[in-house]
Amino acid sequence: MNGNRIGFIGLGNMGGRMTRSLTGAGIDVVGFDTDPEAAARWGATEAASIAAVVGAADVILMSLPDSKVVERVVLGEGGVLAGCRDGQIVVDLSTAAASSTRRIAGALAERGVAYVDAGISGGAAAAETGTLTLMVGGDQAVIDRLGWVFAPIARKVVVMGGSGAGHTTKLLNNFLNAVSLAATAEVMVAGRKAGLDLHRLLEVLNASSGVNFATLNRFPKIVDGDYLEGGLTGKLMTKDVVLYTDLLHELGVASLNASGPMASFGLATALGYGDVISNRVVDAIGDVSGGVRLHENGHEN
Repeated sequence: MNGNRIGFIGLGNMGGRMTRSLTGAGIDVVGFDTDPEAAARWGATEAASIAAVVGAADVILMSLPDSKVVERVVLGEGGVLAGCRDGQIVVDLSTAAASSTRRIAGALAERGVAYVDAGISGGAAAAETGTLTLMVGGDQAVIDRLGWVFAPIARKVVVMGGSGAGHTTKLLNNFLNAVSLAATAEVMVAGRKAGLDLHRLLEVLNASSGVNFATLNRFPKIVDGDYLEGGLTGKLMTKDVVLYTDLLHELGVASLNASGPMASFGLATALGYGDVISNRVVDAIGDVSGGVRLHENGHEN
């Protein structure tokens, strides 16, 4: 390994927080982002280009919006593939299509570079505290060498199988996340219009069969006007649902439940909430339900 140094490409809401966890553990991070101020904001040493990151470290992490961006960063001119060297490890922390992941892994393998896909779960809060869950795909021997990289950012690391298995697992998880968030948002708007005390409604849901991640972790804050800004946006949530339906098409599995979250997050984007946290889907549903807000003093979009 190149000392105690990691390269990081993509220092957004999640990548930036992971970078801060890494530097807080005493690891030197050389980072690149299209935002020239991102590296300094998250405590990394700024690199002038992707090539500079690749040249600076033997382990390179990426946290990028989707497979198209990942492919451009890895396979494009001046990208990772062009500058990589034998023995390096590239870890993709993005939410991406497994078929694309496997193609990239094959291209890098021809240069002697290992590609590990590591889907992440837990949102901005877990990234902030270094308690993410990682679902990992790739060669077990390579993954075993990454313990020092994963330890500062993740509380749980589960190896799911070979190349693409991590990203496949991530898409399955994110679809359930999208369903529960959209459905809970609808229920909470209905509860508000019915005149229910929303804190008591959540108390019941969280002790009953309707309990889910959104009822436990999101809506106790949202009902008091805190949308937990900084996490996955509405547009990215829609992208993840589309990737899920593409995956099911490839697998030959019927996708019967995607229409709900597609409609909900599509509505949110159409009403101007696409670039803010996906939790704002509740305001989009509220907008078309008579201007409902779950709280009295929350800020508008």
